[in-house]
Amino acid sequence: MARYLDIHPDNPQPRLLAQVVQALQDDALVAYPTDSGYALGCRVGNREGRDRILRIRGLDDRHHFTLVCRDFSQLGQLVHVDNAAFRAIRACTPGPYTFILPGTPEVPRRLLHPKKKTVGVRIPDHHLVQTLLAELGEPLLSSTLILPGETEPRTMGWDVKEELDHVVDIVIEAGETPAEPTTVVDWSEGAPVVVREGAGDVSRFA
Repeated sequence: MARYLDIHPDNPQPRLLAQVVQALQDDALVAYPTDSGYALGCRVGNREGRDRILRIRGLDDRHHFTLVCRDFSQLGQLVHVDNAAFRAIRACTPGPYTFILPGTPEVPRRLLHPKKKTVGVRIPDHHLVQTLLAELGEPLLSSTLILPGETEPRTMGWDVKEELDHVVDIVIEAGETPAEPTTVVDWSEGAPVVVREGAGDVSRFA
């Protein structure tokens, strides 16, 4: 059964955060709230965690994983960002956007798209997630918690616990989250292409 941790979204309890960080370092898979619904997350180096996410979501190896970063500096270590993309991405982060960009050697090959060698990156506008990333000291390998046959992410911790109790290790409850997933922008070919219209305003990439 998954541990169910009720953490305050604006003033996270250090003791509970420490439990999540320790679990992630021990290769746990965590369901956690973001500014665009719930997501599944684990350490970047957690091979089994990656496979568990694919199984839960019913996805194949062509799925674009997302590396959830604390800030732009961390993001810049993981993907190649040209000047035009830099200005545009900087202007709308943190926020509900995921950007697909060519990965750097810092990203394990198994996390890159098998043909394009790209990966998703994002900086969430969510205090609890930002605090967790700061305590963890590294990005999270993540994927929006949209289950097979569904089109929107889960939004409540108790609902996630009930549905995924035996396939994740921790569920973080921090109040209801928005039901709209991130807007996904593919910038891997030098110009922005909106792949999925979600919570983030797409007009700036038109």
